[in-house]
Amino acid sequence: MSADAAISTESVPTLSRRFRLQFEEAQAAWVLLYPEGMVKLSASAGEIMKRIDGEKSVAELIASLEQAFPGADLRRDVLNFLKVADERGWISVGR
Repeated sequence: MSADAAISTESVPTLSRRFRLQFEEAQAAWVLLYPEGMVKLSASAGEIMKRIDGEKSVAELIASLEQAFPGADLRRDVLNFLKVADERGWISVGR
């Protein structure tokens, strides 16, 4: 992502082809697997990442999460996480 580009609620994130998301029983967590290793995700990061399918917009991801976790305003947290995930190359974002 370029420094002046931003992820918006209309953006559509996709998992990078270099990574595979799966639930790892031994870690009791969602992980991103890649040829050189593994990234263990926090519970909240796993909840976001497992909803990324390359078709849902960020707004749809937020709505899904807020439905799963009623009473929580998750917009800022989701956008912040997606920015970090994009910077680390875990996702790519169509705008």
